[in-house]
Amino acid sequence: MAMQDTLKALADPIRREILHLLKSGRMSAGDITEHFDVTGAAISRHLSVLKDADLIRDTREGKFIYYELNASVLEEIMLWITNLKGEV
Repeated sequence: MAMQDTLKALADPIRREILHLLKSGRMSAGDITEHFDVTGAAISRHLSVLKDADLIRDTREGKFIYYELNASVLEEIMLWITNLKGEV
């Protein structure tokens, strides 16, 4: 089920763009929201889906929540795709 959740999370272009933003380092939800033309609630939902798929982690610092990539899950996905292509 974990792979299915991961692929579902990656299917949305906004979620893929969030992952791309987090490639540069951790960001608050507000900083992430500034990059999109959607509501903060919509970004919150996207972050929740990414977190449920274990693609990102969050850390609370005071009143802010910071998000960062979970590289280990991304590496697993890349390995799985590479195996499908027959390159391993």
